[in-house]
Amino acid sequence: MTRTAPPEPDTPPPPPPATITFEGKYGENPLAGAGFGAMCRRLPAVLAHTARMAWAVDRTGVLLLLLCQLLTGGAAALVLASTAEAMRHLLGAGPVTERLHASLPALLAVTAGAAAGRISGALASYADGRITPLLITEADVALVGAVCRVESAAYGEDGFSDRQEAAEVGVTRTRTMVQDAQRFLAALIRMAAAAGVVTTLHPTMLPLLLLAVLPAGAGAVLSARVDYETHYLNVGDRNVRSMMRWWATYSRYGDEVRANGMTGYLLYWYRALSDRIDRRTLTAAPRMLRITLTTAALGGLFLCLTWAVLAWLAVTGRVALPVAATAVVAVQTALAALSQFVQNGAAMFHTSLYLADMRSFLGLAAERAPRRGTAAVPERVDEIRLDEAVYRYPGKDRPAVDGVSLTLRRGEILAVVGENGSGKSTLTRLLTGILLPDKGRVLWDGTDLAGADPDSVWRRTALVPQNFACWPLRVRENVTLGQPRTYDDDAVWEAVDAVGMREPVERLPQGLDTLLAKELWGGAELSGGQWQRLACARALYRDTPLVILDEPTSQMDPRGEHQIFERIRRGAAGRMTIVVTHQLENTRCADRVVVMEHGRIVEQGTYEELAHAGGLFADLVRLAGDR
Repeated sequence: MTRTAPPEPDTPPPPPPATITFEGKYGENPLAGAGFGAMCRRLPAVLAHTARMAWAVDRTGVLLLLLCQLLTGGAAALVLASTAEAMRHLLGAGPVTERLHASLPALLAVTAGAAAGRISGALASYADGRITPLLITEADVALVGAVCRVESAAYGEDGFSDRQEAAEVGVTRTRTMVQDAQRFLAALIRMAAAAGVVTTLHPTMLPLLLLAVLPAGAGAVLSARVDYETHYLNVGDRNVRSMMRWWATYSRYGDEVRANGMTGYLLYWYRALSDRIDRRTLTAAPRMLRITLTTAALGGLFLCLTWAVLAWLAVTGRVALPVAATAVVAVQTALAALSQFVQNGAAMFHTSLYLADMRSFLGLAAERAPRRGTAAVPERVDEIRLDEAVYRYPGKDRPAVDGVSLTLRRGEILAVVGENGSGKSTLTRLLTGILLPDKGRVLWDGTDLAGADPDSVWRRTALVPQNFACWPLRVRENVTLGQPRTYDDDAVWEAVDAVGMREPVERLPQGLDTLLAKELWGGAELSGGQWQRLACARALYRDTPLVILDEPTSQMDPRGEHQIFERIRRGAAGRMTIVVTHQLENTRCADRVVVMEHGRIVEQGTYEELAHAGGLFADLVRLAGDR
């Protein structure tokens, strides 16, 4: 008898992605109130900015590009003028042989002009190929540098991450910036040359040609505005989607995704967010179609009018047949130049919107870069003091650290404990100057960190955070963080030995030269505990006056944990050491234990004193013993 599985109980459907809305000054589209004229007036500024950026990275390439544009314009003028001369002979009176012979110099000039135009075009492409990669690199490095240099608090400020995502798009659009600019200039020069010839043939032709292409230009600019509006609406969703994509596909978290059955939900979530982005894009499609159809109809109408006027001038004898034939060529050339001018001008405008986002973010990042002062912290630091320090994260109602006063002296090991969210990690960030207090002071041997050069502070700190980085670098650079103290590896091995990692490192394929990025480059991988040991080795290698270890042994086995704390004890005399931990037994190594609750220090003392004081620490010890 076949048994059927019991029906699955009703379960609620998976929740859709949160709707992301932003307010404040960075939530407003900067083009929302800009008219058509204001948008067009951006072009000269965009062209000037492009020229300045290109000049900064490759002056030779810029000069070559400008020379090519002048050659292109001169070649276009030569072709049109020589065409007019050739037509005058070819369509004139006399034997065919004589007319061909008379037009030969002009035809040779047309050939030479066309050849010069082709050569200048090839050289312009070469110059663009020189400039564009350098520009992209400069823009990319500037963006990365700006993000790395901002105050840590900036990450939590209104609009920062979304402005960064918009700036990333600006970096990718840098690739087309020089191409758009050089094609725009080339079209402008060719248009000027063709317009001069057309105007000499008959003064009514040029206004008609302008009318024929202006609708296309207006349509291109308006379409760019609609496209950017859609892009702006999608910034937040694209930012979240890209983060989720990284988390979902990163191999380090693959086990959690699979074993917890998250695959279906992640795919649903990613699809739902993508559909929301697509809906905004598709909503804009009818507007784009209306703009395109309207401007195309107007452009076609005026183009027909242009050809009709030219035909009328020829039929009525107002222009001679040779002049009319030349006018046909000139009109075609002018029309092509005008179309390129308008299209590339619109493309520059379109690109400028994204580049403006990039420049805006770089300006924002520059505003948020540390401007604390130039005071230097001494090489030897004997005392660090917090004086009624208060810090509240952006957007939070309650301070994470609230009126904390604390003094730490050279040679002392300080343990900081407390429940989650009590302010322990924020306290360490204030001590290192990563964050500056909203109120109160942090003093290193009397030097207020608010007025100190931050680099001089951070050269004297070593931090192992809870969420430490597993850098895709060689083992050596994971220890030195690219800041070697000696030309040999003795100090590296000393730090590796101190955390009990010599044997695992020696077993790696290339020892210290092994790349720790197996999923990307065929390197090797470490276990969670081994990565944590390596992070502790970094702090020990730096050999700084202040060492902060935030949950340094949470992923280690007992042997590794014992080694780390033995090393902390042995090296404590020459530095100030702070250990943040939930493993209360580890605080026995500390000279003093600080207990935090709701951002305040509620208890201080040795392990033994606090364990029998009947306060929060004693409660935590009791709870740990009951597990």
